[in-house]
Amino acid sequence: MYTVQMQEECACFKKSEYVNNASFQTQKEAYDYSNLLAELMNEEFCSKHLFYSQIAEGNNFVVRVDRNATFVSGCSTGVSCDTGCGSTDDWTLEATANNSSESCGSGCGCS
Repeated sequence: MYTVQMQEECACFKKSEYVNNASFQTQKEAYDYSNLLAELMNEEFCSKHLFYSQIAEGNNFVVRVDRNATFVSGCSTGVSCDTGCGSTDDWTLEATANNSSESCGSGCGCS
């Protein structure tokens, strides 16, 4: 019997339908599941953490959890999620809040 365990259950994991300590008959099934689980969590969760699979002692695989160093203001890509005239982006030079009726000059279409 092979087991896939979470190193730590973050808030997103606890809210998800995923299960900790899943058991499999073969090593390949456990390996495939642990890699797929890590990939899905990286795509679906809030991006504050990064997940990766790692073989552990015995018949275990562990899905490790690390802080995502590129997570800033809700954007895991390092690119602002909130640009244009109504931007609330305060971590880059892309903040273009415009209080006047003139165009901000960014080409976003505001006036």
